[in-house]
Amino acid sequence: MKTIEIRITGRVQKVGLRNCIRHIAGKLCIKGEVMNLPDGSVKIVASGDPLTLDKFSSMIYGCPRALVREMEICEIPFRSFADFSVVRSIE
Repeated sequence: MKTIEIRITGRVQKVGLRNCIRHIAGKLCIKGEVMNLPDGSVKIVASGDPLTLDKFSSMIYGCPRALVREMEICEIPFRSFADFSVVRSIE
């Protein structure tokens, strides 16, 4: 098990991306959270099996209406989550 942090830029807010990501995570049994950031990007923290996390990150490109320009992925210290949730942004 490992945890990754993904930062996504492009047309990624107000297009249903967070719900799409939550749906993908549910299908793959990924735990974590996704949130909008004030700079217009989206941040994901996801925990799971390394191969499943690779599949998860590649499936994000298939979310409709979103235009992913760049996706930065880095491994961070393991975090345990009960489920996968959408965190409401504070703006």
